Amino acid sequence: MSCITCGFIGLGLIGGSIAKALKQSVPQTKIIAFDVNKDTLLLAQKEGIADAITDMIDDNFALCDYIFLCAPVQKNDANLSALKKIIPPHCLLTDVGSVKTSIHQAVHAAGLEAYFIGGHPMAGSERTGFANSKASLLENAYYILTPSLSVPAAKLDAYRQLVCKMGAIPLVLDYQQHDYVTAAISHLPHVIAASLVNLVRASDSEDGIMKMIAAGGFKDITRIASSQALMWQQICLANGKNISALLSEYIKTLMDFQALIDNGDRTGLYETFDNARIYRDSFINASSGPIKRSYRIYVDIADRAGSLAKITGQMAEQNISIKNIGITHNRESEDGVLKIEFYEEAAMINAGELLRKIGYSVSIRS
Repeated sequence: MSCITCGFIGLGLIGGSIAKALKQSVPQTKIIAFDVNKDTLLLAQKEGIADAITDMIDDNFALCDYIFLCAPVQKNDANLSALKKIIPPHCLLTDVGSVKTSIHQAVHAAGLEAYFIGGHPMAGSERTGFANSKASLLENAYYILTPSLSVPAAKLDAYRQLVCKMGAIPLVLDYQQHDYVTAAISHLPHVIAASLVNLVRASDSEDGIMKMIAAGGFKDITRIASSQALMWQQICLANGKNISALLSEYIKTLMDFQALIDNGDRTGLYETFDNARIYRDSFINASSGPIKRSYRIYVDIADRAGSLAKITGQMAEQNISIKNIGITHNRESEDGVLKIEFYEEAAMINAGELLRKIGYSVSIRS
């Protein structure tokens, strides 16, 4: 795996991030790129990511060990038809889409199943395009692989190893199972977030009081509503059956919640919230998973010049390493205005003890 050739059909945020991760982890990788946006190709070439660029799917791709389909889903039929004429026997064909049924069906129709392993890197950003891509986008992200039934085991093993080299966590699933799982933990949350934002938009007063005071909790739960409308339109159309089935179940849970509230059911409300809390906390406490345990403290300080420097200076004197630090300008759901994150639990505990000794009110979170 010291020297491989990878072709990219489309070089946006995800394709660009994979290409950069490959260049970083396997430096001898040669990358051939096609994109309809010429500026994207020129930028990728300028940054040293693309070794060769082309304005069509041509014989350049006949040299590839891996070909990544990263163009919009509606282009798959045409792109697969072009690739079928030139793809070499040893090549592995993959994609990066968040819905797998349609691409598996297209690959089957094109007669390319022996080459294909579906891929879904579960990473992203509200920002789009190659200019916003970065190798670190894949770090510690699940990268789901959905092999076709006829793909050789050796190709799956090689691809799994390559995903690991990029810093991601490979997970092999059947493509139909993938679409049901992602409908629940990725697609439905976007529908819910968009619906909640639209509810507030429709319910707000003319002077926008709701919008003005929307703070921590509302912003956290609706952040993903800022994603691209076109992309989520396409995902809902492509995975509509699964999303609709789960949405029906979710609507039932909301109606049950409504009944608990309408009936003033203290026990039922407590149990519903507590069951959710326990299960959600289990994501963090698990030995592996996408929601990692973090080590952070909240410090109650005045939001004014000099406060931050004083605290960081005290920790620097004690050689306490800080991972991240920031000011929280509202106190809707936090115990202090200054949030400090650490790489290790010991550093978090030491920092908490230090700041308490010098008179600060500190809340420790892990």
